[in-house]
Amino acid sequence: MLRIWRATLNSRNGLAFALRSEQAVREEVVAFLLALPLAYVVGVTPMRSVELVCAVVLVLVVELLNTAIEKLADRLTTEHDLQIGRVKDLGSAAVGVALLMSGSFWLFALAERLGLL
Repeated sequence: MLRIWRATLNSRNGLAFALRSEQAVREEVVAFLLALPLAYVVGVTPMRSVELVCAVVLVLVVELLNTAIEKLADRLTTEHDLQIGRVKDLGSAAVGVALLMSGSFWLFALAERLGLL
């Protein structure tokens, strides 16, 4: 139980740090808070609503991983490094793909709600 408690505290601390230091994380938390009620309006079924919320949560998860990569890379060197720049670009690309995927889910669900599918 102690290990689980410590892991929970570490997770809370990491999320708190990300919220304080990263605008993108704050924006995605706002998107999550908006998605919670909106998913139940847009989703045709309860499962579709859960899927929509999970799609937004996935974006937040990828953003947190990207932030971790960026913070670690910045810790390695403050000088411009081509390889580190590529690593940061890959993390950013992962966030972009997650955003596209989540947006596609929401557009599909909206079309489904409007009877277009």
